[in-house]
Amino acid sequence: MLFSSLGFGGLGSGFGGSGIGIFEILLICGIGYLIFRMVKGKRREENLSSQTAYQQGGYQRESVAAYGSSVQDREDTSAGISHIQQMDPQFDEARFKDSAMDIFFKIQGAWMNRNLSPVNSLLTDEIRNILNEEINTLLREKKVNRLENIAVRNVQIVEVWQETGQDFITVLLTANLLDYTTDDSTGKVVAGSNIDPVKFEEYWTFTRTVGNNPWKLSAISQG
Repeated sequence: MLFSSLGFGGLGSGFGGSGIGIFEILLICGIGYLIFRMVKGKRREENLSSQTAYQQGGYQRESVAAYGSSVQDREDTSAGISHIQQMDPQFDEARFKDSAMDIFFKIQGAWMNRNLSPVNSLLTDEIRNILNEEINTLLREKKVNRLENIAVRNVQIVEVWQETGQDFITVLLTANLLDYTTDDSTGKVVAGSNIDPVKFEEYWTFTRTVGNNPWKLSAISQG
């Protein structure tokens, strides 16, 4: 129906009747391939921002990026780190992971306090706007999402690339914590549990201008 409405309905008649012809098959395959290439090309752009969803514990997110299918193997990750080191010889993988964990704790604290001002310099504009929308929701509903007893189990670099003058690194953060939401007025737990820890797995993507420059959080995706 789509192709007929675009004026391609009669293309098969020259190839043996009213059925679909070889030209239509090639046309459909070609368009399908172009769509595939366009979607693949968009994946990097989608990693720059995330769509968030306020769920049971409050601090749970869904990203537009499909990290499950885009995580690189170790060889590709090492190659990406080598490319970053070409422009920043001082870059160190272990030091970056320590820095990512520090940023993680700072942002978690700001989130729980419902005030991103102390961490504005650690966020891109896109992710800051998303988090602020969620914080404003908590404030309107007079709720506090509490993240306590955080124990980080692992910080793993899973993807590294450079694009349009920017470095990008995605890390998988694995932790255990208490994640629950309370009512401002009564202090009563309205979601989650303040007794039972939950496993925390998220992909955090950091970006910076190529070179020895500060890193900023640009995207979050659930593990």
